[in-house]
Amino acid sequence: MRRRLNLNLIKTVILFAVLAVLAFCLVKAANRMGRGQQAESLKQLDESIRKATMTCYATEGVYPPSIQYLKDNYGIQIDEDRYAVFYEIEGANLMPVITVMLNE
Repeated sequence: MRRRLNLNLIKTVILFAVLAVLAFCLVKAANRMGRGQQAESLKQLDESIRKATMTCYATEGVYPPSIQYLKDNYGIQIDEDRYAVFYEIEGANLMPVITVMLNE
């Protein structure tokens, strides 16, 4: 009887250990997916700003003077709680330097 009790206790401990490992693996996988989605949305915002900048240059003959201009005239939307956008003009006929970063 005592031997059977010990065997059941061992099985229970092993079961909980396996469940703990599985839970840990699921949490790690979810974190990796979240980081992948953040990177993808960062890339999409960067590409959208660059396309709008090029569209402005193609239609108006000049690069946009600011990010605000792109927001007002080209439909760019930026979640400023999540992203920081740096838009630096280096010359009249030079593509602005655009940097998009996650706010942390």
